[in-house]
Amino acid sequence: MKKKSRKPLEQPLQVAPLVRGPLDAKQKGEVGELAFLHKAASLGFGVAQPHGDSELYDFVVDSGERFWRVQVKSIYLFSSRYGYRTRSTHSGNTHYTAEEIDFLVAYIVPRNLWYVVPVDGVPASASVSFYPSGHTRGIDRMEVFREAWHLMAPGADLSRARALVQVRTANLHHKRFVE
Repeated sequence: MKKKSRKPLEQPLQVAPLVRGPLDAKQKGEVGELAFLHKAASLGFGVAQPHGDSELYDFVVDSGERFWRVQVKSIYLFSSRYGYRTRSTHSGNTHYTAEEIDFLVAYIVPRNLWYVVPVDGVPASASVSFYPSGHTRGIDRMEVFREAWHLMAPGADLSRARALVQVRTANLHHKRFVE
């Protein structure tokens, strides 16, 4: 009996990854901001980003009724002691206030989870921790903000949120805004 000749298995084409190396903290933050842009826009929000990075917020989100100032934090690492933790302050360890932002949105990258926290819900400490799998010391009070996009939706009423309310006009090229 004749042996069948076997063709050598074709090796898949190996392509070197097009990466310049590991991302630094700023680059990870930029990727998190891109993820926020995609998520918010896919939920139907209008999203604008201020020019430069001198504002204390990263995005302006238009719900159709209001404009919200949003600071985005992306979190990549889990700590058994602190959970998914991020800073809740800006330059000089100063806490965000309702005069500066309306929401702090935390993106837990490894879990693809979003926490939409009104500025008044941000703890007074210099950092905020998230425990999506539960907290060893009881209930995590930040869980009420998990995927809480409805807080920015039309009809949302955050008593201390400062926002511009859009007044709809027939001529969309001359929109008016009121405080």
